Amino acid sequence: MTSSAEPALPTPDALDASAPSAFARPARRGSRTWQQFARHGGAAAGAVVLTLVVIVALCAGWWYPGDPLRIVATPEIWPFEQWQYPLGTDALGRDIAAMLAHGARATLAIGLVASVAATVIGVSIGAIAAWWGGWIDEVLMRFTELFQIVPNVVFVLTVVAILGPRIENTVIAVALVSWPAIARLTRAECLSFKSREFVQACRTVGLSSWRIALREVLPNALPPVLVMGTLVVAGAILYESVVSFLGLGDPNVASWGRQIGEGRTLIRSSWYLCAEPGIAIMLAVLALNLVGDGLNDALNPVLRKR
Repeated sequence: MTSSAEPALPTPDALDASAPSAFARPARRGSRTWQQFARHGGAAAGAVVLTLVVIVALCAGWWYPGDPLRIVATPEIWPFEQWQYPLGTDALGRDIAAMLAHGARATLAIGLVASVAATVIGVSIGAIAAWWGGWIDEVLMRFTELFQIVPNVVFVLTVVAILGPRIENTVIAVALVSWPAIARLTRAECLSFKSREFVQACRTVGLSSWRIALREVLPNALPPVLVMGTLVVAGAILYESVVSFLGLGDPNVASWGRQIGEGRTLIRSSWYLCAEPGIAIMLAVLALNLVGDGLNDALNPVLRKR
């Protein structure tokens, strides 16, 4: 009677050799994400427009040195009338192109800083509420709802009016109205991962709650938060434009919203004074929304399979 040979079990060395590198897995995942993002036509176009806006913001000081709010020519030169001022001048004789370029720098700075601050606050509160639950979750969620009772625009205008017309105060106001949505999204994502099998396995092997939350749950919950962050930047641009349009922005800083506010009295005779900064705001916000849609399709596993 012949006995069949038992299949040889793989040795640990063989497993290590056949397993993909720990550095290769994130690289391949990042490559797939980038390919999915690049296939999204709107996202690619938005990324190009956003890149151009960033380049203009970074080169504003080099292209237009000095104070962009200084008077350089006669008032109300129409666009393309004089090559020195391709976008014309405003009612005071200031170069509109210089103000748009420096306004891009201020607008993007407010949007990025406010988005980072709102993301840090929202992720921290949402993760703590979801992970520890109980009365901590109740208190933090009721605290979050307090910031959602007042309409966002009214809240931003109130904070800026109280703190004063400075760019730092605008950042604070925008961050205060933006973090609740991120907190609720983070809480929902963390709750969905809290009961997963890999979390239970981590508890079984004796990992601490802090290690599981920071090393396992939170990284998996961050992709939707990153998409929300791009929308927060777009919202921050709109909030800053509203604040500056109403005359509550920093008077020493060039702003797209302020240009529209100053040009609205001449909109019948010199409509370009409002049209040019309005187009800049539209393109920046549209580009950020398109990039956000592309990131959502690339990072969302359900949409990625489709």
